[in-house]
Amino acid sequence: MPSRDHQMVLELIRERPALAADLLDCVCKGLVPSTAHARLESADLSEHKPVSYHADAVVTLGSDRAELAVIVEVQRRQDPQKRLTWPAYVATARARLGCPTVLFVISPKQRVAGWAREPILLGHPGLVLRPLVLGPDEVPVLTDGQTVPVPELAALSAVVHGPGPDGPKVFEALLQCMKTIDAQRAQGLIDEVIAVLPRAARDLLEGLMKTATGEYKSEFFRNAVREGRREGRVEIILDVLSARGVIVPDEARARIEQCADLDQLVEWGRRAATADSIEDVLG
Repeated sequence: MPSRDHQMVLELIRERPALAADLLDCVCKGLVPSTAHARLESADLSEHKPVSYHADAVVTLGSDRAELAVIVEVQRRQDPQKRLTWPAYVATARARLGCPTVLFVISPKQRVAGWAREPILLGHPGLVLRPLVLGPDEVPVLTDGQTVPVPELAALSAVVHGPGPDGPKVFEALLQCMKTIDAQRAQGLIDEVIAVLPRAARDLLEGLMKTATGEYKSEFFRNAVREGRREGRVEIILDVLSARGVIVPDEARARIEQCADLDQLVEWGRRAATADSIEDVLG
């Protein structure tokens, strides 16, 4: 099952395909067509039979026609199988879409990003695939929210660099940037950031959201913090049960994931620490 941070990047790109171009520009300046219009394409890169290939996302860039196709893969761990399938992704997308195609790998881990950059030798003389990779070092450290052109990029900067020494400045920039967009969109981005941050960074962001009186600045920030805490509790419960080898049926998983009562989630979390079965948790 894809992790939350894996899904966050893909959800942002699927909601705003042009983000793929913004991020790609962080890795390879000048590659994106200057008049590019981004469209989300089918990520199914299957040939007829028998092998099925599915990329995480495929975005085409161009005006009247596709001028560049970007295959987006979010990679959290080294997977030798990918070095066999990635060339097939590129070849299949190029044949289907009829335009130059690049492989763009996004990884939140520097070690995995380094692995993904390694050239893939295809065997034919001179035929080598060199993935374009966005790792933590390539995600810009955005510390001025007034000049951030893309709110989604501010969110990714907060996720990657928020836990580091630039955390306070990055979070301040994020909050400033959120003031420039509508509340619903801002709440969605804050939700995503809070859900994937480690505890210490999440506490720091929540602290910066507070005014001098201790109240959160707006309703969408309050909602974001509440939802982030809820999702964090859900993740802890499921992780503990998995570590203890407790089987969680689909119905029970849905009940846990859909629970909106933080006190109830806290109680289930306590029970999960010593549970031998899902009944011990849910009662």
